[in-house]
Amino acid sequence: MWRVPSGGRGPYLGWGEGRRQGDPEKGDGVATRVLAVPNVVIVGGGFGGMWAARALRRAPVTLTLVDRRNHHLFQPLLYQVATAALSPADIAAPIRSVLRRQRNAEVVMGEVVDVDRAARQLLLADGSILPYDYLIVASGATHAYFGHPEWEPIAPGLKTIDDATEIRRRLLLAFEAAEQEEDEAERRALLTFVIVGAGPTGVETAGALAEIARKALVRDFRHIDPRSASIILLEGGPRVLPAYDAKLSSYSQRTLEKMGVEVRTDSIVTKIEDGTVWVGEEPIRARNVVWAAGVTASPLGKKLDTPTDRVGRVEVQPDLSLPGDPRVFVVGDLAALAGKDGKQLPGVAQVAMQQGRQAVRNLLADLRGAPRTPFRYRDKGNMATIGRRAAILESGRLKLTGWIAWMAWLFIHILFLIGFRNRLSVFMQWAWSYATWQRGARLITGDVAPDLRPGHYGPPGAEASEARTAEAAGNQPAEDERGWMGGDAHQSASTPAA
Repeated sequence: MWRVPSGGRGPYLGWGEGRRQGDPEKGDGVATRVLAVPNVVIVGGGFGGMWAARALRRAPVTLTLVDRRNHHLFQPLLYQVATAALSPADIAAPIRSVLRRQRNAEVVMGEVVDVDRAARQLLLADGSILPYDYLIVASGATHAYFGHPEWEPIAPGLKTIDDATEIRRRLLLAFEAAEQEEDEAERRALLTFVIVGAGPTGVETAGALAEIARKALVRDFRHIDPRSASIILLEGGPRVLPAYDAKLSSYSQRTLEKMGVEVRTDSIVTKIEDGTVWVGEEPIRARNVVWAAGVTASPLGKKLDTPTDRVGRVEVQPDLSLPGDPRVFVVGDLAALAGKDGKQLPGVAQVAMQQGRQAVRNLLADLRGAPRTPFRYRDKGNMATIGRRAAILESGRLKLTGWIAWMAWLFIHILFLIGFRNRLSVFMQWAWSYATWQRGARLITGDVAPDLRPGHYGPPGAEASEARTAEAAGNQPAEDERGWMGGDAHQSASTPAA
């Protein structure tokens, strides 16, 4: 018999009244009871939410997945959209398409703005109410600007397709504007690119920018030499990729420097304004800034009315449920849970995927009347790519660099892309880029100023972005973390606001 727990650990039978058998006019029928099918709601279509949804495909439940966007995004390759190597459609898939054959699933495109755990319902931004029997919250993380939300329009981070296409627009516009600029100082500023934060996202973005400037654009301009572009990677700590082994970190820095990237460690960003990044008291004139220095939890965590850590992550039980409410699970970047070493689990894809599946296992264990099991993270390794034939891989005692690590990085990322078309498209794009050094998605989209200057970051709703909402909720930036298939929670490149 399938059961749904109520409040505590005791079973809630969830029976609904069925038809009465016998002659209804004589009233001699016997009432039967029909088991009510539990309604599971998942908030978020990222790695945690999507892997949980797919794990429920044969479960005796009804499933509703809610996301404010209509697509699942393979965030680890987002930097390749930002640097014109891939198109957005190559790394994203419509959620409805992914779940179209899952008959127990439906998709709601909407934003959850509040959670009423007592009434077991969600409030959406359009005012509609969504009830649930079980809830899995996987709303992820957003940018953290260390108390400086005014930096966001100048230095966009990389979390969404809008972010990536805006960064791509600025990057390509900078070369176009420099081609027509007569003032040498302004031309240098246009061709100076600053990446704040040397975690995996920062390192991968810096390496990709170097390949664009040194290889892909070399023959495309008549009045500038793209190879003169200055690419500066700022890291507040003593080394890049601080969560990795020191030898791998050293290899990464040497490789970046050989590619023409200026790596500056022990460099704390104190101010960012239009056209200038300040490192201490030193100004760096730059028209293009990419933020890869910090993340904080989604503001939805505060709506659960349960203890959170300083980052805004929800403190969960070993089975990934909320204390005192076993029907609500929190997974992925929003969950605060220590691993077997006592340290917080990193906000990376493999953690989210494993937690999404484990939450479903415990949910189904409840329905079977079986005991739950605690989450056990299986670290499959961490990797980052630096450039062509250059990557690092760390898995236990195994540490690889160079060609072998790069091939492993390619294989893993293609393997975890959702959809055969995406895998084939990305493979073909990478093969073509490898053979020609060209970038296949060099499109400038959005409004372009008459003087071609890369403008402020302005996607819809930027003035009330999730990063600013998280700041207002009191969430702080996360500590340094590793990145496997993406994921940065890196605070050392900036100083908090006073």
